[in-house]
Amino acid sequence: MVGLFGGLLSVSAQAVTQEIRAVYVPDPANPQSNVFINQTPQSGYCATYPNDCKPMSGVRLPLRFTSGQAIEPGASERNGAMFKMPAQWRSLVVSNVFTGETATVEMRIGAFGSQYVLSDTAVNLTGAADDQQAHIKLWSGGNWAIPQTPCRPGAMASFGADFFRFFWRTPMEGVCAKQAAFLIPWMSYGYLDVAYELRTPNPLQMSAGLYTGALTYGVGPGMDIDTGDNLLPDNSALTFRFVLDVQHVLKVDIPPGGNKVVLVPQGGWQAWLQQGRKPVRLFRDQTFNISSSSRFKMFVECQYSGVQSCGLRDAEGGATDAQVFVSVSLPDSITDNAGQPVRRRPLTSSPNAPGFQPDRFLDRAAGTLHFEIPRVYVEQMLQPGQARRYAGNVTVIWDSEV
Repeated sequence: MVGLFGGLLSVSAQAVTQEIRAVYVPDPANPQSNVFINQTPQSGYCATYPNDCKPMSGVRLPLRFTSGQAIEPGASERNGAMFKMPAQWRSLVVSNVFTGETATVEMRIGAFGSQYVLSDTAVNLTGAADDQQAHIKLWSGGNWAIPQTPCRPGAMASFGADFFRFFWRTPMEGVCAKQAAFLIPWMSYGYLDVAYELRTPNPLQMSAGLYTGALTYGVGPGMDIDTGDNLLPDNSALTFRFVLDVQHVLKVDIPPGGNKVVLVPQGGWQAWLQQGRKPVRLFRDQTFNISSSSRFKMFVECQYSGVQSCGLRDAEGGATDAQVFVSVSLPDSITDNAGQPVRRRPLTSSPNAPGFQPDRFLDRAAGTLHFEIPRVYVEQMLQPGQARRYAGNVTVIWDSEV
């Protein structure tokens, strides 16, 4: 059973932590969908403008950056206003909290945003006639909403007398900077919005349960999140803590009366009763419907142990001189460990039996249990003039704890 994404923020003197939750729950209405659903509440820019963030998700983080000295006109990138974000894919390992089983998650920062706040109004700093012209005039190259490459602009920028809200996309990793055209005595970014993309593992190949892991980005000069040598962060690390919840389904439905299996010859008993011809075998095919989204294995438990499978006991004499062999045929979308279809695969009493793997969520797909007594045992069971009744319990187990 796998994954929800919900949000939790905590701030320490040195780190900011954002929880990312995702869930996998099989959906009978969309069985081809084998992906986690992000359950982390969006916040910040992506909550206000979700369509501008798609296909990413976004959160607002309590990371504040403040200039340590005035930003001089024509200052270098590192002494001015710059950003370098971790736009490349990073990997982390998540582990099942109960079994220790691991899987890999990948993440990248695909966009970011904030609000710069000036020490004075942009009009006072530049002498421009209005706020809009003042913010444009304050920076070489014009409007702050249009970043330097490799960054790309978001759709919805806004401003006031002494602030400007922005959102920049990061299709690749690199420095995106703005050079001041006027002296700015002091400046800060009040928060950090990030939009992220995820690559999650295939939940069908994961056991049910909670998987946790963390990915930490360094924040500061020369770190993963780098805003230069002047505008410095109030925290040195940003940690994304992942919780993936896998919620698998394994359900088997047997038709009414299917729990009582009567083994008969091909065409019935007439040839034996009327002509004394012993049947080649006794058998019964019992259908079932299986709903499954995870690996599982199958084995049997026998009331009377046989040499290779389950014994049947003569109700009169108490002998167990018959054996019933059980095999299974599964739907085409379920294969064995070698990727081969499952056709009349023998079942044994070993709980260490090889597993079976669906390639998608199956909802009430048809399978068949094959019960058969081979000829060698039929010869022993049927004796002229002797009526016998053989019976025994055979329990078929579908086990998701592979």
